Amino acid sequence: MQLTTNTLKHLAGRVTTPSYDRDKLKIRILHLGFGAFHRAHQAVFADLLASGHGSDWGYCEVNLIGGEQQVAAIKQQDLLYSVCEMNGDHWNGRVVGVVRQALHGAVDGIDRVLEAMAQPEIAIVSLTVTEKGYCYLPSTASIDKENPLIKHDISHPRQPQSAPGVIIEALRIRREKGLPPFSVMSCDNMPNNGHVTRNVVLALAKAGDAELAAWIEQHVSFPCTMVDRIVPAMTPASQEKITDLLGGMTDAAGIACEPFRQWVIEDNFVAGRPEWEKAGAELVADVLPYEEMKLRMLNGSHSFLAYLGYLAGYQYIDECMEDGHYARAARQLMLNEQAPTLHTEGVDLNAYAESLLARYRNTGLKHRTWQIAMDGTLKLPQRMLDSIRVHLERGTPFPLLALGVAGWMRYVGGVDDQGNAIDISDPLKDKLARLVKSSADGNERVKALLSLSSVFGDELPANDLFVKSICDAYALLKKHGAKQAVSKVADI
Repeated sequence: MQLTTNTLKHLAGRVTTPSYDRDKLKIRILHLGFGAFHRAHQAVFADLLASGHGSDWGYCEVNLIGGEQQVAAIKQQDLLYSVCEMNGDHWNGRVVGVVRQALHGAVDGIDRVLEAMAQPEIAIVSLTVTEKGYCYLPSTASIDKENPLIKHDISHPRQPQSAPGVIIEALRIRREKGLPPFSVMSCDNMPNNGHVTRNVVLALAKAGDAELAAWIEQHVSFPCTMVDRIVPAMTPASQEKITDLLGGMTDAAGIACEPFRQWVIEDNFVAGRPEWEKAGAELVADVLPYEEMKLRMLNGSHSFLAYLGYLAGYQYIDECMEDGHYARAARQLMLNEQAPTLHTEGVDLNAYAESLLARYRNTGLKHRTWQIAMDGTLKLPQRMLDSIRVHLERGTPFPLLALGVAGWMRYVGGVDDQGNAIDISDPLKDKLARLVKSSADGNERVKALLSLSSVFGDELPANDLFVKSICDAYALLKKHGAKQAVSKVADI
């Protein structure tokens, strides 16, 4: 039996189901990136508002590239899917009903997507397309004009392929029809994600239509957000548990996640917004301090554990946390090297660190180190390198951050400490492979990887202390392996 409107009645008492009239929902938000995180986070907030506060804000979900299966699955399920919260062996579930339309750019056609974005009631276009979906350079926080999608969109702006290109064309259509603009809200893990989105949209717009770019700059808002919820990739085991929770019912679009969720949103919307605060979101004037805190303390320690844990043979984050040296290193990284670089005020960072460590120990999550290790060339700058720049300026030590960067370098070398090949997933995978192949394993390898200016910029590779710190950490990993290296640095 499959999850559908007609089978919801069989879930009574087992999971929370929509208590609202779904037909009264209006499609006011179009979301680009119908992946697991969005399903577990922003859509849940909308479902809570509809269930408990009479909200009529519904979603049109869109995948532009990939994810055909998710869109097809939810269409077959009357636009319903389940979210199951995992806390050890205890699971809770809810069926989310706020999705009212689902489209795929390649299956339904980009014109159909643009038509949906041009509907008068669309007030917000939100995104969870991962860092690479913005087609930007982390070192400049602006557009990557060498990106194949951007090259295509500059040449064919009426048939865009990139997320920025689709947003621009939708805004052009709305302007041409005399419709009001929408706000563009990034929900991806990037510092100043709203500003990055604004930068890439305006840069691409200016490349083709300066007048349209000026209109966007004047009339469209790009609020920043900070999102937090651990959503591991689905596995056969988690799929089986969801089916069990649903009483034997199958849900091809279901996802599993931790109980914790957080959303901090810059209150800057040109066409209205849901009352997210009633579902627990924080609406603030400045998101950056929260973004920094999360990116550096949570995401930075996650990447540290991912690279060094994977090298050591740990498949999941909770396995890393069972190793006392790794747990201690993660805590010290957060409090000694990341926390001092933050601008956050009025937050107990010690308590925040302890809460993160407790979340990492959740044995129900099974968050794969390999999953977190993906796309490192886009993640390192905001998760580790920005903090290192602060330490270099202040003259303060950063041994664990250096070990984390060196861990990434060992990881992209393609072989773990047991001699097993690593499946590297990164937008610069081919370039990384060439740099690794052309350099000897040691200081030469470090300096070859430091030549990636899109990751390290120009000033870090020219800083002798930075280069020496990474070389020393790399040598430690090469000589002793990740487990012993973490133990040695954590005990300093």
